[in-house]
Amino acid sequence: MQGFLEALRVQRWDDHRYYHHSTINQSLHLVSAFSFVFAYAMLLKDPAVAVLVAWLVGMTSRQIGHFFFEPRDYDVRNQATHEHKEEIKVGYNLQRKVVLMSIWAASPIVLYLDPTLLGVFQPHVGAEEFVRHVALVWLAVGIGGLLFRTIHLFFIKDVQSGLVWFTKIVTDPFHDIMLYHKAPLYLMRGVMIDPGHEEAWLDEQVEEPAPRAS
Repeated sequence: MQGFLEALRVQRWDDHRYYHHSTINQSLHLVSAFSFVFAYAMLLKDPAVAVLVAWLVGMTSRQIGHFFFEPRDYDVRNQATHEHKEEIKVGYNLQRKVVLMSIWAASPIVLYLDPTLLGVFQPHVGAEEFVRHVALVWLAVGIGGLLFRTIHLFFIKDVQSGLVWFTKIVTDPFHDIMLYHKAPLYLMRGVMIDPGHEEAWLDEQVEEPAPRAS
């Protein structure tokens, strides 16, 4: 158990230090975290509402932060290029996220064209039932994406790495609230890069070293 918790701590730390420099990204992760906590609370009461909030608010705000606001220049603090960080990413790097988000975005279209989804559903009656069917498909996409990468890690790394990543993803909303609750305050003060990353980031603007990976 001690080894598992240490591996979880390392994955969380690597995720933060490599992929969460921007305070805009961190603030969007905070929005995402509260959305997922709400979704967890609603999951047993109304799964459709939970899934819609998780995907439409939680997942989109989270990925917008990564795709549009996270710096992709040479990371001086960690001595790593963006390409290197993408290569060593334990979970879903940007390329894998594009695939996952494309499946998510396309699923309502598929359901609209085939309301039974190859016999899984009874054809929907009205917009509300269609939305609830979409929510169930998105729930399957989310669970499938989580399980796929977990099992994938079993083979390319080891079972513990997969289980640690699974645990990290499920608990990220609570951890992100603890980690990024000050991010909106930094933004209001005009601080665009997390103070923990800022010194190296400012050094990078003065001197651009040759790309290299740790």
